[in-house]
Amino acid sequence: MPNSFRPPRALQFLPMLPLLLAFSSNASLAADHYLIDPEHTFSYFEYSHWGLSQQRSRFDGTAGSIELDESTGSGTIDIEIDASSISTGSESFNQIMRSGDFFDTANYPKISFKSSSLHFEDQQLKQVDGDLTIKGITHPVTLDISHFNCRFMLLYGKRACGANGSAKILRSDYKLGRYAPFVSDDVTLHISVEAIKEY
Repeated sequence: MPNSFRPPRALQFLPMLPLLLAFSSNASLAADHYLIDPEHTFSYFEYSHWGLSQQRSRFDGTAGSIELDESTGSGTIDIEIDASSISTGSESFNQIMRSGDFFDTANYPKISFKSSSLHFEDQQLKQVDGDLTIKGITHPVTLDISHFNCRFMLLYGKRACGANGSAKILRSDYKLGRYAPFVSDDVTLHISVEAIKEY
């Protein structure tokens, strides 16, 4: 008897194509999407002022989003800070910090951090590598995470995640080095963030 007809090998996979596409789509949707909660997120920095004291100033405006797949320990973090929202405790000093001598907010209104990789240990986020951009200048930095937690929040009726991270940077790397080394060139940047799950 003649052999029964068998379609070309490539055609044999056609019935599986919808399943493969569905699997690919589900894989891309595995990460949860969070929006940063501006009411519970802020960034601040510390520096030595002429060796007299450690000073702190903060930024009051922060936005951004987080993609997080806790099952694989992967995701992305995208943070945008409003440089003009700097708050030093003195309005006159705020104006100085917004000037061209420092953040030059008229020309560079945003500070951004975009992650390149997340590092987990025992389901705890420990470090985030990424690129920090200030005054249009970008350098790689690593945020050390001192606290990380996700939970369902009855207040929002949604899941939320929060973290505290910090990194040491040099002001001079971003053309912010006025008065260095008397005012310390090295600065510790802190980011306290909470984000609410959208989907």
